[in-house]
Amino acid sequence: MHTPVTIIGAGLGGLTLARVLHIHGIPATVYEAEPSPEARMQGGMLDIHDYNGQLAVEAAGLMEEFRGLILDGRQQMRLLDRDGTVLFDRADDGTGGRPEVQRGELRQMLLDSLPAGSVRWGHKVTGVRTLDEGRHEVTFADGTTVVANPLVGADGAWSRVRPLLSGATPEYAGTSFVETYLFDADTRHPRSAKAVGGGSMGTYASGKTIMAHRESGDTLHTYVMLSRPLDWFATIDFTDAAAAAARVAREFDGWAPELTALITDGDTAPVLRPHYTLPIKHRWDRVPGVTLVGDAAHLMAPNGEGANLAMLDGAELGTAIAEHPKDIEAALTEYEQAMFPRSTEIAIKSAEFGEILSGADGENPAQILIDAFTALTAGERTT
Repeated sequence: MHTPVTIIGAGLGGLTLARVLHIHGIPATVYEAEPSPEARMQGGMLDIHDYNGQLAVEAAGLMEEFRGLILDGRQQMRLLDRDGTVLFDRADDGTGGRPEVQRGELRQMLLDSLPAGSVRWGHKVTGVRTLDEGRHEVTFADGTTVVANPLVGADGAWSRVRPLLSGATPEYAGTSFVETYLFDADTRHPRSAKAVGGGSMGTYASGKTIMAHRESGDTLHTYVMLSRPLDWFATIDFTDAAAAAARVAREFDGWAPELTALITDGDTAPVLRPHYTLPIKHRWDRVPGVTLVGDAAHLMAPNGEGANLAMLDGAELGTAIAEHPKDIEAALTEYEQAMFPRSTEIAIKSAEFGEILSGADGENPAQILIDAFTALTAGERTT
């Protein structure tokens, strides 16, 4: 008989864990602070990799459902110069290993795969404390509590579970996204839509970047990345959408209008998303009855791997628990011994990618950018 698993956080990592446990007949309850699955937008496009994220989908027994979510053509990738010149254009031939799906649809797929009542919505954690024999008490904002063994923190960057294991806290990475959306782009924003193409587009310079993805429903989702201190962003009034967009766009004076229009012509107010990280080699000593998955364990600046790593964490932890039905400590140890080096390797590669991009103002920006993406994905099928 398996001991029920308590999971904090209904993101992709926590839900993948719950699903893998479910197919192995292991009961699990997921506690989530948000009041419902529709409480907020779940983000944009995700490329789910064949060397980590898709392995998690397979472990969850959901590959057929996953294939139904894939948006054809979105693996196209374009690199543009600041004047709009296309430097690199990789077509989507349908054979790539990183198909694109909408994050919200992927999350809903996982939710739909769980028994009714598996997720307890509206349970915001306010405290966690150690009891004895690997047990931990979780307290929620409404005053209720639950005693867990094992307890899994899948609760993201500002995890309430992490302090049980580690004194590390997230630090500002020095970069932030400003996000905007353009709807009905082909008809209402044709020049920007042409620049983005059928998949993703990036225009890079030292300290500033414009990236955009073509999502479902003829939508362009733009991520403007700026290397600026938080104090700099604090001077921008993001409650004044037009003024905020204009201020961010000024950082790109002289760039092609079809690129800056991705900022100034947004159909939604610009949203600031600062990036935080944990130490590259973040790890902890084994603490009985508790572990972490996803950003709670290895928070990194955006690098295309976060969701994939979280899902693989959940799948591997669930599999380890199933393989050690009478020894939860053996399961947690096995999981962590594989997770630590895997996440460290990705974090190092991500940092190297950022360093290469910092030279994107060189004499041959096209080759610098191509080299950066090559470096980021080098050896990815062996990780």
